[in-house]
Order: sequence, then C-alpha cells, then structure tokens
Amino acid sequence: MNEILQTVARLSVPTFIVSSMLAMGLGLSAQVVVAPLRSPRRVAAALFVNFVLSPAIAYGLTRLFPLEPAHATGLILLSLAAGAPFLPNLAEIARSDFVLIAALLVLLTAGTILFMPFALPLLAPGFSAGPWTVARPLVLMIGLPLVAAMIVTARAPRVAATCKPILKAISSLSLLLALVLIVGLNLSAMWGVVGSGAIFASLVFTALVFVAGYALGGPQPGDKGAAGLAAAARNVGAALPVATIQGDPKVIVMLLVATLAGLPVLLAAATVLRRRAAGTPSPPLDETREVAAPSAARQIPAVKS
Repeated sequence: MNEILQTVARLSVPTFIVSSMLAMGLGLSAQVVVAPLRSPRRVAAALFVNFVLSPAIAYGLTRLFPLEPAHATGLILLSLAAGAPFLPNLAEIARSDFVLIAALLVLLTAGTILFMPFALPLLAPGFSAGPWTVARPLVLMIGLPLVAAMIVTARAPRVAATCKPILKAISSLSLLLALVLIVGLNLSAMWGVVGSGAIFASLVFTALVFVAGYALGGPQPGDKGAAGLAAAARNVGAALPVATIQGDPKVIVMLLVATLAGLPVLLAAATVLRRRAAGTPSPPLDETREVAAPSAARQIPAVKS
C-alpha cells in the first residue's frame, strides 16, 4: 500500500505542474505578456531580485544558520525556482494587477528554465547533475506546456476557454493530492526538521525576498506588491523534479518545509496588500498600462484564478 501511495504521489507532482502551466497558458496572449514587460527597468529588477538576490539571500542564510547540507541544498534549490503557479491565487487575495502578475509569471518561468541548470551546481556543490539533466524536466513540464497553451489561445480561443476550467480543476486536485501524500509520507522526516533551524531560515528567506521584490518593484504601490509576491512565491513545482535527480529525500523534505513555512508569510503579505489597495485611490495610468489596457480588459477574467 505504501508503494502505491508513493507512486501516486510521484505522478501527482508532474500532473500538477503540467496542468497548471496549461491552464495558465490558456488564459494568456502574447499582448498581455509583452505589454507590462516593455519597461527594461521592470524586467531588470524582476530578474535581479529573483535570480541574484534570492539565491544570494538563501546562500547567506545557509552560512548563517547551521543547516544540514541537504537542507541547505533544498533552500538554495527553492531560491532558484521562480514563477510559482499559485501566484495568481495570491494576486487575487491581494487584489494585485493580474496583467502584471501574468507577465511576471511567464518571465520568471522562462528565467528559471534558463538559470537554474547553470546556477545550481555552483551554489550547491554537492549537486552533481549536469545542466541539461536539470533543465530537461523544466523544459518538458513547464516550458513546452506553457508555450503550447498560449498557441492554442491565439489560434483556437474557444477551445482554450473550454479546456481552461477543466485543467484548473485537475491542477487544484492534483496539487491537493500531492501535498497530502507527500506531506503524509514524509511527516516523520518533516517533524525531525523541527529545532534544526530550517523552519526559521525558511521564514526569514521568504520575508527577505518579499521585501527585496517590494523595494525594487517600481514607483507604484500596486507594482511593488505584485513584484514582492512574485519574488517571494517560489516555484516548488519546478524544484521538486530537480530534487528527485539528486535522490536525497532530505532535499525534498526541505523543499516541503520551506514552502509550508513560507505560506503564512505570503498570505499575510497578500492580506496587507489587499487592505492597502482597498484604502488607496487608483493611480493614474502610466504609459505601460495604457498599452496593456485593451488586452487587459479581455484577458483578466482568463488569468484570474
């Protein structure tokens, strides 16, 4: 029975990743993605926070706290995985700009595929897999489904509209199944992390990355909030397939612990942003939003989860 549950757990993770990428891509068009990214400053800031500051913070915390080597590798791996599929859900709680969130999600997903395979062996010397070995599951389970779904959206919008809710349901169910089974099967190992400093390091990591994203998110409060959430919500779905390559269960345990520990921080941040958005008048449209407005009006219902 335990072997069956482990098999289901292993299958539920790629099911969640692929279905969530397909669902996200079916709600996006090239215009929606490109418009908010026409600002070089915005793109540079997002890449800097997510692929320079985030791993630097994680690396510093692994030196500051006496973490086990496998736990340190797990935290560094998570710091390299940007573009969480559940980011639109956080954006809904925070009432953030869904067009900007969608654009950042695509940008960070592409950045993860390109950056992680080369950065991981440098920051985690114990991780011996080559770049293509790391990149392959990211390309197959994240990049290709996302691109394919966006093509379907452009070529067959009715098909996209029909398939999107089905894929969202599959994504939600597989995520729930994966969390229940993976946490249940690793509960004793996760309990053993208590007192090791891993939980506290994860909390500090999430908080610091959010602050960094918020601080460099731009002049508008809404942009700051979206950038902060996009930075702090790490893509555990992209990190898990890579962790299985290493074969150390403690790395997977750390990914789960860090993700679960960071959720309260993310939810608290999203709640604070929601309250601020409710009490702040809408700022004037800047040039980027004026370009995005026609597409946004059509695409926000599809992006919103």
